[in-house]
Amino acid sequence: MKALHMAAYMLLWVGGLNWGLVGLFKFNLVNALFGSLPALEMLVYVLVGASTVYVIATHKGDCKVCGVK
Repeated sequence: MKALHMAAYMLLWVGGLNWGLVGLFKFNLVNALFGSLPALEMLVYVLVGASTVYVIATHKGDCKVCGVK
C-alpha cells in the first residue's frame, strides 16, 4: 500500500507543478515532454487524475494531521 500511496503522491506533484507552470507561464511541461506521443501524454493526465481520486479517498486514513482526534 505504501508504494501505491507514494506513486499517487508523486503524480499529484507532477499535476500540481504542471498546472502551476501553465497558470504562471503558459508552459505545459507534460506536453513539452510527451507532446510528440499523444497517447503517453493522455496516460499521464489519466494517471494524475486517478491519483487525485485515490488520495482524496484515502487521505483521512493516511494523514497524521487529519487522523488526529
